[in-house]
Amino acid sequence: MAVEPSREMRSSPYWSVITHTTLRRILPGFAVSSLGDGMAVVAVSWLAIELAPATHRGVWVASAAAAYTLSGAVGALLLGRILRHHRPARLAGWDAALRAGALGTIPVLHAVDALGIEGYVALLALSSVLHSWGQAGVYTLIARVLPEQEHLAGNAVLSGVGSIATVVGPPLATLLIAFAGPATVLAVDATTFLILAVTFLVLVPEDAVPEPEGDTASRTAGFAVIRRIPALSGLLALSFVFFLLFGPLYVALPLHVSDDLGASAGALATFYTAFGVGAVLGSVLTGFLSRLRLWPVTVGVVIGFGTLLLPLGLGAPTTVSVVCFGAAGLLWPPYASLSTALFQRSAPSALLPQALAANSAVRVLSVPLGTALGGPLVAVLGPVGVLRLSAFGIATTGAVAAVALALRAVRRR
Repeated sequence: MAVEPSREMRSSPYWSVITHTTLRRILPGFAVSSLGDGMAVVAVSWLAIELAPATHRGVWVASAAAAYTLSGAVGALLLGRILRHHRPARLAGWDAALRAGALGTIPVLHAVDALGIEGYVALLALSSVLHSWGQAGVYTLIARVLPEQEHLAGNAVLSGVGSIATVVGPPLATLLIAFAGPATVLAVDATTFLILAVTFLVLVPEDAVPEPEGDTASRTAGFAVIRRIPALSGLLALSFVFFLLFGPLYVALPLHVSDDLGASAGALATFYTAFGVGAVLGSVLTGFLSRLRLWPVTVGVVIGFGTLLLPLGLGAPTTVSVVCFGAAGLLWPPYASLSTALFQRSAPSALLPQALAANSAVRVLSVPLGTALGGPLVAVLGPVGVLRLSAFGIATTGAVAAVALALRAVRRR
């Protein structure tokens, strides 16, 4: 007997997203692959630790982590001429298929004792070459199948699935590593991407996603599109600085916990778990923000995020710092969904995949770049000094953006 949805469920901003014919086919595969990626966060570094020589372990672990993300930025910059005309579902499907193949090769080579650290890093880099285009395909699809007022809710659903995966995936990976090793986790991750590839390439009919008129305009590169639209140029700059300043936390926070607080890895896990739980809640709340003006809310999120990080750099009690870090996690998904929605609304539909791929490339570059800067900064300022710098820097960036937004509103009058 079918259960009729309640009036509250139907009135939710997410109802039209989860009941949409095309999105209902995509979401299960997206959820499975997100869980696999959440598990891979642990496995990628752990397998690098096992494969790398002890004398250069730190360098190789950093190389593995960077390879798994940075090659997506290279792909966004170099493959536009080849990929710019293809349908968004194909872009997402090809990205998932490449990830499945490259990641699936890792456990096979490991099983026959033919996997070295160099080959491992190369396969990780190969797996991510199309990732910026895959992400662009997913969010372009959202923009084309949903009306404009529902873009934010669609983005929030995908963000929420990813946030849940960051909470559930690492513990599952830890259990699987203990019983079968990190290569097995990557085999599972590869399988989840194979499912996602089938989802996009087989289960999404070509006529399910409308194509825009005037597709000849898509010959323009993504960064050129953004340059021509001042609002998108400002948003891209805001995102770059925001994520760049967040990157050093990945270096400073673990050292702060171990050196300054004298605490265990469990304390560090508590910080990250609090952030993940906050991110899940933030994803749920994001869809309700569509009733507000997106630009002021986006800038306010940046200011609030930096402000909530301040206790970590100002010597607040650990409990207060954990709570504030969790509250900052609450704001993380809204920023991603809001900024993507602004791109979806501002860029011409024919140019949206290129614009989103360029946006993704900048994000992919900025966090690792900030993390790389974190090492020298910690050597000079200490962990607490870097935490303070990141917090003040993010809040100040948001404040500058707020002033620019106010000046633009005055000029329009």
